[in-house]
Amino acid sequence: MAKIRQYRTQRAKRKVRVRGRVLGTSARPRLSVFRSSKHIFVQLIDDSKGVTLVSSSDLEIKSGTKIERAFEVGKAMAAKAVKKKVKKVVFDRGGYVYHGRVRAVAEGAREGGLEF
Repeated sequence: MAKIRQYRTQRAKRKVRVRGRVLGTSARPRLSVFRSSKHIFVQLIDDSKGVTLVSSSDLEIKSGTKIERAFEVGKAMAAKAVKKKVKKVVFDRGGYVYHGRVRAVAEGAREGGLEF
């Protein structure tokens, strides 16, 4: 139990550090990633208004490994963002290491047409 609490505290500290540098605006919304043990969720957020513009998750995607599903979530997010006329974003990794599923989301979003 103590290790789980310690992990959450360390991730929370990293998340605060990242969020201190990353701010989403109307011109460049924030692409926020949340990674659970089974799924991955991505949101496009305008922090100046406090509004979520677009969201996507791997709940709709049934096949593939977790990394393959994360890549597809990134592509789906980029497609939805382009429909909303958003091309440039800032990437918020949410305190997670830029590796594995978080990296796959970023690569999928880049392939889908987002710039960051």
